[in-house]
Amino acid sequence: MGVTPTHKAAPKSVEQERCVGLTIKTNKAVRALGAMSGTSLDGVDAAVVETDGHRIFGFGESGYRAYSEDERAQLRAALGQWHGPQVEAAAELITRAHAEALSEFEAVDLIGFHGQTLAHEPRGRGTLQVGDGFGLAQALGQPVVWDFRSDDVAMGGEGAPLAPFFHFACAKWIEAEEPLCFLNLGGVGNLTYVDPSFDRPEAPGALLAFDTGPANAPVDDLMQARLGLPMDRDGAVARGGTVETGALELFLAEPFFARMPPKSLDRNDFAEMIGLVQELSDSDAVATLTGMCAAGVAQGMEHCPKPPSRVLVTGGGRRNPVLMEMLRVSLDCPVEPVETVGLDGDMLEAQAFAYLAVRVARGLPTSCPGTTGVQALVGGGIVSAVSMDRAS
Repeated sequence: MGVTPTHKAAPKSVEQERCVGLTIKTNKAVRALGAMSGTSLDGVDAAVVETDGHRIFGFGESGYRAYSEDERAQLRAALGQWHGPQVEAAAELITRAHAEALSEFEAVDLIGFHGQTLAHEPRGRGTLQVGDGFGLAQALGQPVVWDFRSDDVAMGGEGAPLAPFFHFACAKWIEAEEPLCFLNLGGVGNLTYVDPSFDRPEAPGALLAFDTGPANAPVDDLMQARLGLPMDRDGAVARGGTVETGALELFLAEPFFARMPPKSLDRNDFAEMIGLVQELSDSDAVATLTGMCAAGVAQGMEHCPKPPSRVLVTGGGRRNPVLMEMLRVSLDCPVEPVETVGLDGDMLEAQAFAYLAVRVARGLPTSCPGTTGVQALVGGGIVSAVSMDRAS
């Protein structure tokens, strides 16, 4: 099924090792293909990065495989569950969809496969990303790195967010000289503070990362429930509404916002937000949920060690002009989509797991105390490589 490897033996034609340099023996740049299926449940993003696990040398082609309405419903049915038929079905769907998406790419050396997060309780039952990395390695004939989060959680970390090490590399790639933030607005929001004056992402003070609160997920869920639409496209519904300040104040009183980072959320941790706006009109409800996302980010910015020079926004939220305007009003620095510095906001998460896959395969850390709160540097992941006799 998916991420807990002890629950499934590896096929004979696939070798597996955890956190070792099984796949890449040299320090040369390779073409790594990363895949991401996020909490918005819209589809599979896939993208190539040329990297040695430290520097980014270039970005390659990218692709997208959308989920059908039936597939999205199947994944939604499995959210928050840890086992059972719906989880098994979601794992099969995720593996199949990724095999379809990734088979379109040629001349790659390594694949980073995140899978689909169904449940996340780093202080409880752990974290669950479904999808069969063994099966993908066998189907695609390429080494696959997967199960990125389990080791971090096992060592006391939040297991999320994991993109910050890649954000650090991106800051170097754009030749940033002052501290800046990357803000990912997917189903859940997460913020990475980067100080590019450091040489390594794991250096104390180089990174601080944490989830800021719900982002698109509550809006998407409300739009689906009330209007039968997957999202508030271009903020059209929110634009006609007014933020209900009472609901916003109740939202910000949640204990999560009083916790010091690093900290992370599950997609459904703020499911009660829908209840806070259930008496409001459609437009006021969507405007209020959008305002909650912006308010969570503003609260989170207070944790930055220094005022950032800018906030670069990635993920679907950057396409919502109402949300972006709320952020610009709330924050004391420029707020811009990552495209302004030549990055791809649709593919940054997929690119991150391509980059992280190379680090795992080379035995390099992928998270640290400043990004997930883990007790020590962790290079979490399994490398499933097609055996030599199978590949020959």
